Amino acid sequence: MRILITNDDGINAPGLKVLESIAHEIAGPDGEVWTVAPAFEQSGVGHCISYTHPMMIAELGPRRFAAEGSPADCVLAALYDVMPDRPDVVLSGVNRGNNAAENVLYSGTIGGAMEAALQGLPAIALSQFLGPENFNLENPFEAAAETGAACVKALLEKGLWDQQDYRLFYNVNFPPVPASGVKGMRVTCQGYRKDTFFGVEPHHSPSGRKFLWIKGGPQHEPTAPGTDSAANLEGYVSITPMRCDLTAHETLSELKERLE
Repeated sequence: MRILITNDDGINAPGLKVLESIAHEIAGPDGEVWTVAPAFEQSGVGHCISYTHPMMIAELGPRRFAAEGSPADCVLAALYDVMPDRPDVVLSGVNRGNNAAENVLYSGTIGGAMEAALQGLPAIALSQFLGPENFNLENPFEAAAETGAACVKALLEKGLWDQQDYRLFYNVNFPPVPASGVKGMRVTCQGYRKDTFFGVEPHHSPSGRKFLWIKGGPQHEPTAPGTDSAANLEGYVSITPMRCDLTAHETLSELKERLE
C-alpha cells in the first residue's frame, strides 16, 4: 500500500511522528509512506490553497518533503509533483488538539483530507483531543499512538467508500485520555458547542501598536449525544463521515416552493 501523510502542525510536529508510525504499520513492510507536510505550522487555515503565490518545496529525506504552504497545498504538491504514482490513501494529522464540532470548519488537518477527497482519493483526518487526563503525559498522543492503526485499518476494511463527485472522507478524533482509558469507537455526527466561539484578544506592543490575537472558546463544553465531541469526552474515538458538499439539502424542497 502507498500512503501519503500530511498535517497542519508542521513537518517537525510530534503528532506527525505518531502518524508516520501508524502509516508504516498500515502500509506493511512492502508498502510506501510519503510525507509532504508544511514547513511551518498552518493551524486554522482550513482548506486554504496558495492560489496567488508560489510555494517552495524541499526534500528532507527519502519520501519526505516540506512545503511552504497549507495542508491542501501539500496534497496538491504530492499528487502533481512529488509522488511518481498516486497514493492509495491520504492520512492527515495527528493534530495536536481536537478537530471536533465547530473546529472542523477551521481545521487545516481537515483541509488536507478534504483536498484529497476532492482529488478522488480515500482520506482520513486524525486529531488528538487534549485535556487534564492526557495533557501532561510523557506522550500526550498516547491514545492516538496506541489505537490509531486499528482505527484506520477498520475504516479501510469496513468503512463506506464511494465514488460520488463529493466523495466521503472521515474525521477521527481520539479522546482526551491515556491509551488505557479509550473505551472503543463511536460513529458520530459533527457536534456544536453552544456559546463557544472564536474571538479576538487585543494587546499592545512596546511601541504602542495594537495587535489582535485570535482566541478560541472552551473545548470541553458538552455537545449533543451522538456527536463527536460528546463521544470524545466520554472516552471514545469518534468517527465522523463527511463530504465537501455544503448544500443544506433538507431545505431545498421548501425553498423551491417559496421562491420558484
